[in-house]
Amino acid sequence: MSSEINLQDWQQNFIATNLITIGYNAWLGYLKGDRGVVVCSTNSPHLSISGETFPSHFVPRHNLAPFLNAWLALPDTVLMQRHFMNGHILQAVDTYNPKTDVVLLLEYGNQVAFCYLTNLPITPPLSFQIVCQRRDDFHRSSTSVHR
Repeated sequence: MSSEINLQDWQQNFIATNLITIGYNAWLGYLKGDRGVVVCSTNSPHLSISGETFPSHFVPRHNLAPFLNAWLALPDTVLMQRHFMNGHILQAVDTYNPKTDVVLLLEYGNQVAFCYLTNLPITPPLSFQIVCQRRDDFHRSSTSVHR
């Protein structure tokens, strides 16, 4: 039981730390025309001067069933909450509110956690706005330094 609690704490901490990035990817994918899932993997982190980053991408709904079938069928991949099978994930994607919620698949090791994040304190559209504003601020400050 203790290891399960520690695992949930780790997942919650990861999501809280990366909420803006998760929301940004969710909203960017939605703006491209479809609901979907944000997939984030901690299996191959990238270390840089600014810290540790993790690959994440958006899988649109129309590609989601084949993606899940292929990814979760791998012999070494375990879906953590077994009662959530492909049908439940697809149903969540079909019904979530893209303006306030995110459907996340979090991969770590050979395990995958299905996270249905609702009523987020920083919504996906706000996350998108924050990232775009920070990018604009960075570009403005870097061009003024080079003058």
